[in-house]
Amino acid sequence: MDRKLKLGSAKLIIPVVVLGFLALFPLLGPDVYYLSFGFILFTYIALACSWNIIGGYAGYLSFGHAAFFGIGAYTTALLLIELGLSPFYTCLIGGIVAAVFAGIVGYPVLRLKGPYFALATLCLGLAVPVVVINLEATGSAIGLWMPLLPVDIFTNRLLFYEVMLGLALAIVLLMRWIEKSKFGLGLSSIREDEDTAQTLGVNATRLKMIAFMLSAFLVGIVGGIYAYYRTYIHPTTVFDLHISIVIVLMAIFGGSRSWLGPVIGAIILTVINEVLTAFLGIPGEVSSIVYGLLLVLVIMFMPNGIMSFVQRRRAPQRKEGLVSQPEV
Repeated sequence: MDRKLKLGSAKLIIPVVVLGFLALFPLLGPDVYYLSFGFILFTYIALACSWNIIGGYAGYLSFGHAAFFGIGAYTTALLLIELGLSPFYTCLIGGIVAAVFAGIVGYPVLRLKGPYFALATLCLGLAVPVVVINLEATGSAIGLWMPLLPVDIFTNRLLFYEVMLGLALAIVLLMRWIEKSKFGLGLSSIREDEDTAQTLGVNATRLKMIAFMLSAFLVGIVGGIYAYYRTYIHPTTVFDLHISIVIVLMAIFGGSRSWLGPVIGAIILTVINEVLTAFLGIPGEVSSIVYGLLLVLVIMFMPNGIMSFVQRRRAPQRKEGLVSQPEV
């Protein structure tokens, strides 16, 4: 019992120390670059975890989440420009609009399965920016400019850093709760065998709709904060298909069946991309090739992601620990 308590305390202390360091990091007076990198890292963690609700737990591989990201971005941008409302709280409205849109398109799309669903969401992600770019209210092909915060650049980056850190933490905690909840169990049963799950009383249609809308809601919130961070948005940037693909890669690379997997995948791939592009000066196209190679290697040797490999390595150690424990 004492050993279990010590292990439990150690597992709790480590994340608390890491989060405390990240939250207090700006007090060290780092260069603005590191605050910007932290913001991007937290953004991808939040996006990968949000996608994992429908893509990982339910097993419905969506390539259209950039649409929800862009909808959240444009909603908050328009509310700021037209009504002067700050995206720091209207991001929730952006999430709601994205969730409503997901509910409208989700009812027919979620009837599809496997590659058909993936293709349908891919087409969705390609269609939405075409509509937005032809609407005068959204700035058409010109895009939208938002006013800057009335603070210096360091304070600006510090504020966005802390906000996105808090948002990413909230989403990660929500993912952890979902994984252990009855809702998460229902999604997992759908992923394993949807027909069997339905015969056992699982309302697959309802659970899939909730998961799809919740995932879109969270992605829309992230998009709203990101838009204010960039101060300028355009359909080709916030509806970029690259966003959809990257968050899928991050979740699968880390392990989409665990709440921790997308976090690990987002951290590793974001750091790799930053090293390749910022420090080594390698073009972004090459980093995309590296992403693809990493994904191929993971699928070949760790089809369920890095987390599955770690769990398999730890399983024999746990068994040995159980055997060696004296009977009470």
